[in-house]
Amino acid sequence: MLKKIIFYTFTLMLFFSTAYAEKTVVVSTTQIYDLAYNIAGDNVKVISILSPGQDPHTYQPVPNDIDKVRNSDLVIENGFHLEGKNWMKTLANDAGKPLVTATDGIKPLIMELGGMEVHDPHAWFTPRNAAVYVNNITKALIELAPEYKNNFTARAKLYLANLKALDGWIRSEVAIIPPEKRVLVTNHDAFQYFAAEYGFVNTSPIGWSTGSEIGGGVTPQRREAVVSAIKMMNVRSIFVETTINPKLLREIAKDAGVSIGGSLYSDSMGDKDSPGESYIGMMRENVLTIVGGLR
Repeated sequence: MLKKIIFYTFTLMLFFSTAYAEKTVVVSTTQIYDLAYNIAGDNVKVISILSPGQDPHTYQPVPNDIDKVRNSDLVIENGFHLEGKNWMKTLANDAGKPLVTATDGIKPLIMELGGMEVHDPHAWFTPRNAAVYVNNITKALIELAPEYKNNFTARAKLYLANLKALDGWIRSEVAIIPPEKRVLVTNHDAFQYFAAEYGFVNTSPIGWSTGSEIGGGVTPQRREAVVSAIKMMNVRSIFVETTINPKLLREIAKDAGVSIGGSLYSDSMGDKDSPGESYIGMMRENVLTIVGGLR
């Protein structure tokens, strides 16, 4: 009799653990992870392929990434070719998993790459665009786990309010810098959306993808053009990025006779327990660094 009770108890436990198994979402970048985590809460498990400090442009998936996607219920990418060579889309397609593109609905900025026009993938650098990410993620989570719709919707409502407050705060901080001094020079063109939204001129030696630096794409002509632009616009400071070797930009700063104004979070958020470990945190710290370097 005792054996039967144990058997049926184990069977029921197995049934309920299977019936109510936690849904899992795998995302490509740390920024998308933070946005998705804030909407999912503890109702859906969120896993990021990239870790803080890793570069999505040049990342090469490893076997463990294949396992993560294979065991997931949904995959979310940034899109606009942020994930170099579409590695996130490939992982999802190979595993037969549904794929959501977080940038759907965002009007992309157009940039030039090798004589071709491409979409700038760094759309999260304005709270306005981050709100589109949140709405896309919320819709996807509701479709994945409709029983938690009210929770997802309520968390999204709060987060959207935080993004609106963030935008207002950024505008008030940026207003400290005279318009003619709003020149933002960084390693690569990650800040075009930020620049367009808040009245900056943005230039870089690399272009929109860090892959061009690794492939030797920074020509002497491009480097000299950046140095000349820095001198012509009377720039006080330029900025390195957390995911890119600062050597090139330090050399440019020396050639142009300017200082390094600090390090910006670009294609990745900061490490755990750092000021930039969240999306709002990275935006806040970037703005403080930019204002401090240019004011």
